[in-house]
Amino acid sequence: MRDGFIKVGVATPKVRVADPAWNRKRMEELILEAGEKGVKILVFPELSLTAYTCGDLFGQRILLDRAKEELRNLAFASANRDMLIFTGLPWAQDGKLYNVAAAIKGGKVLGLVPKLHLPNYGEFYEARNFEPGNEEPVLVDWEGEKIPMGSHLLFCCREIPELKVAAEICEDLWVACPPSTAHAMAGATVVVNCSASDETTGKSDYRVNLVSGQSARLVCAYLYANAGDGESSQDLVFGGHDLIAENGRILAQSPRFHSGLWTADIDVERLDGERRRMSTFRMEGAFGYRRVEFSFLPEETKLERKFDPAPFVPGNAADREKRCEEILSIQAMGLKKRLEHTGCRDAVVGISGGLDSTLALLVTARAFDLLGIPRERIHSITMPCFGTTDRTYQNACLMTKRLGATLREVDIKEAVTLHFRDIGHDMGNHDVTYENSQARERTQVLMDIANQVNGMVIGTGDMSELALGWATYNGDHMSMYGVNASVPKTLVRHLVRYYADTCGEEELRTVLLDVLDTPVSPELLPPEDGAISQKTEDLVGPYELHDFFLYQILRFGCRPAKIYRMALSAFEGQYERETILKWLKVFYRRFFAQQFKRSCLPDGPKVGSVAVSPRGDLRMPSDAAAALWLEEVEGLS
Repeated sequence: MRDGFIKVGVATPKVRVADPAWNRKRMEELILEAGEKGVKILVFPELSLTAYTCGDLFGQRILLDRAKEELRNLAFASANRDMLIFTGLPWAQDGKLYNVAAAIKGGKVLGLVPKLHLPNYGEFYEARNFEPGNEEPVLVDWEGEKIPMGSHLLFCCREIPELKVAAEICEDLWVACPPSTAHAMAGATVVVNCSASDETTGKSDYRVNLVSGQSARLVCAYLYANAGDGESSQDLVFGGHDLIAENGRILAQSPRFHSGLWTADIDVERLDGERRRMSTFRMEGAFGYRRVEFSFLPEETKLERKFDPAPFVPGNAADREKRCEEILSIQAMGLKKRLEHTGCRDAVVGISGGLDSTLALLVTARAFDLLGIPRERIHSITMPCFGTTDRTYQNACLMTKRLGATLREVDIKEAVTLHFRDIGHDMGNHDVTYENSQARERTQVLMDIANQVNGMVIGTGDMSELALGWATYNGDHMSMYGVNASVPKTLVRHLVRYYADTCGEEELRTVLLDVLDTPVSPELLPPEDGAISQKTEDLVGPYELHDFFLYQILRFGCRPAKIYRMALSAFEGQYERETILKWLKVFYRRFFAQQFKRSCLPDGPKVGSVAVSPRGDLRMPSDAAAALWLEEVEGLS
């Protein structure tokens, strides 16, 4: 349960209609299986102790009494299980019959949650047998004790403050204002649903959308257990369609027409953090709710949850292509507006033959097409210097020509050499001054050419570089509009590949593919035997690791130990533990030390849920201390 991970389960037992003892035994088998898998919260379907399809047999006292007896037996059988269990049964109280979900923990029934909304249309006629439940909890007799009964119950874990569980039953979810909405606003991070939803054509898709959508709106985990095999098929068929969702994402889903147990790991820390981030998620407090506390033994969840090693890049090819087209459009539309507003009909792009400048040039070409401005007014400037290789130079020139932009070469070797003489820098000293002088000279050239043509300098730096501070202050750090400012390096690659695959020009495609195959480098140090000698990822670490860290830090506010744990899982077999830890330390050191560069970034379009603009997503002081984060990272060694 460390780091907020809780293993949960939804289960559909095979049932016999009106045979509570038989049904309880099937549940015990599933509880045993769930215990072996480390499940902490387990949900069974609606009226699962009796079966849902008993009809007027719910009027028989013998069935109602036996259901309560088997609830007692189920509680007793699960006494040694460190598990919160929800199961459904009919409950007679004060001359009325209620459809309830009973919460069981440690051999005791903690409370009863009644169904509020009874469907009495189509194939359903629950109002014939049941009474709508009460919201405000009342105390009812059970085994010589008083237990709460009402929909406004919050089952709260003492050891995990973020874990608050509430329940609703089947139709409650399908109404205009589900009880789960109030539950979440009262603090519930997990909502369970004991359900009996029959199968009709197309209903399963609607059910998935309903569950995933509700979990997204409420920023919660939603555990949906549905009735299945063994229910009466006199008029209906139940498919046992079980679902586990978290904040809009389906974590687990059973195939229909199968009985059994389905599990997933939910992250209540993540849910709690997301709610804090969203100022529009209103917590109205638990007024009118009764807290029922329970305890879990301290235990580390053995994770089955998978962590995407490339969270910025969709894994599915079709989704990835759709995302790439969308991002290119956002970038181009942002630049289009800036050009329109300023009256600029010329743009200046420093083109190096690398990935970032390639993407910037492609976006600029698209923006010019949207404006109906000839691409000849895109001034593509190549500025060879000490580290430029023939490969990148040729790719920059060929790409510019194929796109129809105007190519201009400004060799900056002499200017930089004179600058070194002026400041008294030894040409043989290849230090940071040697490198940054070239970057700043290039920016000066671009700005001055922009003045000549009354144009705008288009920035090329990507979000990953900005996060690490891998940019020369007032060098490539500066522009008049940064089109790549919120595009991570791992996504830049896919955007260029998508353009290559869809441009319809073979020569352009060939050069773009060669750019993709070129090592990432600022090319500020002299080549070795004509090849790139300075590879960025050898110096600051693999961008796929840094993008993973960046996403988890900024999107969910995860602490270093949790990020390390997730990275070990995501990159298992790809990076050693020591390697991941090494670059995690580097990330935190650079991220904190380099905020001053991000605090004065040029404008640029936001394209995803994570960005580092000081005017939007990341309002971070430039002199914040990294000690707290680095201390935890050091403790992981």
